[in-house]
Amino acid sequence: MRLSNIIQSVLTITTLSNFVAAENSTNNNTPPIKVSGNAFYNSDTNERFYIRGVDYQPGGSSNLTDPLADVEICSRDVPVFKDLGINTVRVYTVDNSLDHSECMKLLSDAGIYLILDVNTPTSAISRINPSCSYNADYLQNVFATIDTFSNYDNVLGFFAGNEVINSDNTTNTATYVKAVVRDMKKYIKARNYRTIPVGYSAADIVANRQTSAEYFNCGDDADARIDMFGVNDYSWCGPSSFTVSGYATKMQLYKNYSVPIFLSEFGCNKVVSNRPFTEIEAIYSTQMSSVFSGGLVYEYSNETNNYGLVKINEDGTNVTKLTDYENLKSEYAKVSNPEGDGGAYSGNDYSTCPDYVKGTWEANNTLPEMPSAASAYFKSGAGEPMGTYISTQNSCHEDDDDDIASLSSILSSSTTSEATSSVESSSTAVNSTTSSISTTMSSSAVSSSSRSSTSKSKHSKGVANSLDIPPIFQLLSQVFGYLL
Repeated sequence: MRLSNIIQSVLTITTLSNFVAAENSTNNNTPPIKVSGNAFYNSDTNERFYIRGVDYQPGGSSNLTDPLADVEICSRDVPVFKDLGINTVRVYTVDNSLDHSECMKLLSDAGIYLILDVNTPTSAISRINPSCSYNADYLQNVFATIDTFSNYDNVLGFFAGNEVINSDNTTNTATYVKAVVRDMKKYIKARNYRTIPVGYSAADIVANRQTSAEYFNCGDDADARIDMFGVNDYSWCGPSSFTVSGYATKMQLYKNYSVPIFLSEFGCNKVVSNRPFTEIEAIYSTQMSSVFSGGLVYEYSNETNNYGLVKINEDGTNVTKLTDYENLKSEYAKVSNPEGDGGAYSGNDYSTCPDYVKGTWEANNTLPEMPSAASAYFKSGAGEPMGTYISTQNSCHEDDDDDIASLSSILSSSTTSEATSSVESSSTAVNSTTSSISTTMSSSAVSSSSRSSTSKSKHSKGVANSLDIPPIFQLLSQVFGYLL
């Protein structure tokens, strides 16, 4: 080959390499957000980053749709986001088997980041049986979502759970959510992805709000501690104030917390007419900036619970901006972020782990080991994404030995005759409900799916809550499987 041809080939390869690098480089509008102390920072400018955003799941539970996989939906809504003046959206459920590149680019071009919940309605930590729902199949789905979104610089962070603890008697679930946080952070490291913050979005439960915050940020294992903490807080209603709303109390409650805190949902709609969003002036002021890093208004589209900023027309092609939208836009426009670091706390002294207290705080400080089958994903990746239709909440037995051991334990807890009698007396009920159990269990199922319902009646915002099969039916199914 002549020298001129070699040079031309090298130049061609160099040009192509530069083109590919440019295509995959950080979008100047959305460089990755990093965590330092209790605040977020722009990785390019080192300026403090405050979340100004909305929670975004058009269709809600009645019409569950991945809004980041439909270019028509994105093209309709991103200009509205830009007009509203936001820089972040939170999405509760996506289909990890679909392509999100076009929508993520539209968001990035508009300077908008994404906070993404990794759970789906049928793949999440269950409140009824958290230990069973924490399994290799579930982690595969979580890891596949990380694979799908990790290369987008405008992914601000992932939520490992949303309001899984939603009362004073569901605190045992925290152990398994924290294990998921650990596994997600280890997976991100093992796959050599950039450091993406992993956090938890908490319900504002008076009985355990402080304990929850401490628990998720405690312990010597840095991988098991959250990188950010979201609080779903609806305490500021209408023309309230920093003191009356309880915001002042929460500033003291979370003082010196060593990771960023923000309002992952806010916007009380218990008002006479429209929401004035006067809390914006407090959230983005020096009154709160030393602890809080902004927040996300619940929610973008108007659903049955009447929290919407816009109304989507029947054919889905256009949106009508409601009065709440105009009020929020006005508040965002007139309120600037605090100067400098806003009094951010730079310490890294994590919390002291709360003690286990029966009936009050039942989360263990010793986390379960990651299911052994999930370790393969660290080397090879999660593999084929399974989308939103995979159900993992009852995939708790990894092999026949586990099932047999479980069965032996069940039968040994009583005499054989008592166990047999119990099985026989229940057989008719099991046989008659097998074909329809997925629907009949919906009324008694309680799960922590992506936008799970909470005890707060004002929400009713569950994205098709997972259909957990109660333990008694799981038990009988296992017994029949072996006896037959």
